[in-house]
Amino acid sequence: MVRFGTESGRVRVSGKRASTPFSADVVLNAASSRRATLNGSWLQAPEQLRHELQTLVFTPDRLAVVKGGPATRRAYVDRSLGRIFPSRAQLPAEYAAVIGQRNAALRRVQASLSSRDAVAPWTEGAARLGTALAEARREAVELLARAFAECSERLGLFEATLAYDGEPATSEDLEQRLELDLERGTTGLGPHLHDLRLEAGGRELRSYGSQGEQRIAVLALVLAEARTLAERTGATPLVLLDDVLSELDEERRLGLSELFAAGGQTVVTTTSATALPSSPAQSLLVRPGEVRVA
Repeated sequence: MVRFGTESGRVRVSGKRASTPFSADVVLNAASSRRATLNGSWLQAPEQLRHELQTLVFTPDRLAVVKGGPATRRAYVDRSLGRIFPSRAQLPAEYAAVIGQRNAALRRVQASLSSRDAVAPWTEGAARLGTALAEARREAVELLARAFAECSERLGLFEATLAYDGEPATSEDLEQRLELDLERGTTGLGPHLHDLRLEAGGRELRSYGSQGEQRIAVLALVLAEARTLAERTGATPLVLLDDVLSELDEERRLGLSELFAAGGQTVVTTTSATALPSSPAQSLLVRPGEVRVA
């Protein structure tokens, strides 16, 4: 359970994480939008707040997770991976650093500034960390897949599937294509090129899904992750849904309200209170310079 309240730029959060009470007092400064305090101490990085308060967000621009390129989907998977497996949250950054070093070594050899031997240590590191990252991503996606299918179906998107698309590259694989990598100056195998595959009824949603189906898929991803985190940690994350109702018909709005009822706190923004599928626990009216209880 989470209780959420605001006043004068201050956000107070309290409740229970599993069976342990917790509270957080977050202060935002309008004059310095990139600075905030948590329980009186300056936040050194956004990850501190993400650790204290698990928050999942849907906004219209999140459709890029389905409509955009593979890099956007890899970034989504890595954020989910960090929340589901906190001990492995640094894997994406560690792997990216090694790939950057290997690519730099490839370009030095290409420019006759170094020998091929300089590439070998980075090849080994790329294979080791790449295997660990691909396995962690696959585990995270497999955990999300069941809840994704269930949430999608409740929202009217049937036979929806979620799968990780890519296999790790071994040291031998990388060595076999070394000539090609030297020619191009970049590493051509590994998780930095993998993708997340979203389908419904056997159709790839990126290319063959309507905008409505793509929107539902992204919403289902958010709700699926919320359910997965609740099952794994015993604490439901805060879910923020911006303008989520505008393209949903009445039946899908009802399905969404039933998913809300499964637990946790959800904040929904809408331009019309009549669009809400059920009566909210609290309703706020937002106008320029004013927020008040409706």
